[in-house]
Amino acid sequence: MTDPSTMRCSGCGAEVGYDEPFPFRCPNADRGGDVDHVLVRVLDELAPPLPGLEGEDQDANPFVRHRELFRSYHVARSAGLTDADYVEIVTRLDRAVAEVDGRGFRVTPFLRAAALSDRLGFSAGGGVWVKDETGNVSGSHKGRHMMGLMIHLRVVERLDLLPTDRPDLAIASCGNAALAAAVVAAAARWPLQVFVPVDADPAVVARLKELHAIVTACPRDDGVPGDPTYHRLEQELRSGALPFTCQGSQNGLAIEGGLTLGYEIGGAGVPLDRLVVQVGGGALASACVQGIGEANRLGGIDVPTIDAVQTEGAAPLARAHARLSERIAAHPDVPLDEHLRDAATHRSAFMWPWESEPRSVAHGILDDETYDWFAVVRAMLETDGRAVVVDEATLRRANELARDGTGIDVDHTGSSGLAGVMALRAAGTIGDDERVAVLFTGVRR
Repeated sequence: MTDPSTMRCSGCGAEVGYDEPFPFRCPNADRGGDVDHVLVRVLDELAPPLPGLEGEDQDANPFVRHRELFRSYHVARSAGLTDADYVEIVTRLDRAVAEVDGRGFRVTPFLRAAALSDRLGFSAGGGVWVKDETGNVSGSHKGRHMMGLMIHLRVVERLDLLPTDRPDLAIASCGNAALAAAVVAAAARWPLQVFVPVDADPAVVARLKELHAIVTACPRDDGVPGDPTYHRLEQELRSGALPFTCQGSQNGLAIEGGLTLGYEIGGAGVPLDRLVVQVGGGALASACVQGIGEANRLGGIDVPTIDAVQTEGAAPLARAHARLSERIAAHPDVPLDEHLRDAATHRSAFMWPWESEPRSVAHGILDDETYDWFAVVRAMLETDGRAVVVDEATLRRANELARDGTGIDVDHTGSSGLAGVMALRAAGTIGDDERVAVLFTGVRR
C-alpha cells in the first residue's frame, strides 16, 4: 500500500520514512557540497478531497479539518492510532493553547476589503482580499507553523518514540515566531530556548520570559556574515535541541502547519489572479504556495500568480530571483525544470547572507537569508510572478492605508504584502479588475 505522504528533499531527492521520529532535515544535509537540502512533505496522488469548500463550520479547528492531509496524521495512523485518537491529541493541545493565550486555532477571515480596494482604484469586479491573521494564536500566522510541529511531537511522544527526557526546543526569532513558539511550547509544557537579537523588543522579551522560555540575546560579530541568532540556533541544534523554528532548512516539517493558510485561501472559492506575499525567511510564502497548489489539486481554486515582497533593507530573495531569471533569459532553449534543478544543486550561486545589517520598519521580514528561497523562486517563475522590493516610505503608507481601510490593527511587517500591491499598481502591473490576495500576518504590539 502506498504511503499517503513522503518527506522528500527538494535538493537531492532523499526520502525520510515514517520510522524517523524527527523528519526535519535531509539526511544528506551535512555531507558538504552546494545542494539546497530542504525536506518537503509530498502528498500521494490519492489524497482525499480538500474539506471545507462548501457548507462547513467556519469556526472549525483547521488542524482537525485538514488532518487527513498532515504527515503527523499519516504517522499516527500507520502506527495504529485511530482517527479519534489523533483528534483527541489535537483538541487537547488546542485547549491547552487557549488556556495560555486566551484563544485556540480557528479558520481566520478571508474577505474582500471594499474600502481598501476603492482607495487603490480597483473596479467592483477586482480588488484586494485580505487574509487576517492578527486575531490568530499569539497575534500572527506563526502559530500555525508551531502548532503543526507540536502536533507531530505529541504524536511521536504518544508512540513512545521520544527519548526518556524531552529534548529542549530551540528557535531563532526577533518577534512573532518566538512568541508563537513560546505559547505552543508552554501549552505542551515543553522547554524552549529562544535566541533573539540584542535590539529585540523589550515587551516581546518580557512576554517570552512570562511563558517560561529561556531567552538569549545574540550580538553580531564583526566580519561574520549572517544572522547571529541563526548561528546560535545551529550551535544549540548540534548539542541536541530540536528545531522548533520556521526555517525550512532546519525543519522542513514546519511548513506543514502553515499549509492550512493555503488550504483556507484555496478553498474559499475566490478565483484569484495574484497572491502578493511578504518574504523574510520564506516559510509563509512557501506554505501558501504549496497549500494553494494542493488545494487546487484537491478541488480548490487555480494557482494564481505569485509575487514576493521584500524591503530595501534586505532583499536576498529578489537577488536570487534576478540571478536565476538572467540565466533563463541567456539560455531560453533550456527547459525551466533544468534551470531549477541546477539552482537547487548550486545554492551559493543564488542565495547567501545579505552583506549589510538589515534594517526596516518591517523588521519581521529582515532575515539575512531566505532559507526557503527555492520553493518561492520556483513558484514565481512557474506563474510569471515578480520579486518586488519596496522602500520604507511605501511600507509606512501601506500600513496606514491597511489600518484605515480595513480597521485591522496590523503591524508594518504584516501589511508589507500590501506595500507590494501598491508598488505593482504604481508600475501598471496589476489591472483594475484583478483579484489580489494579501495576508495581514501580525498585530501591532
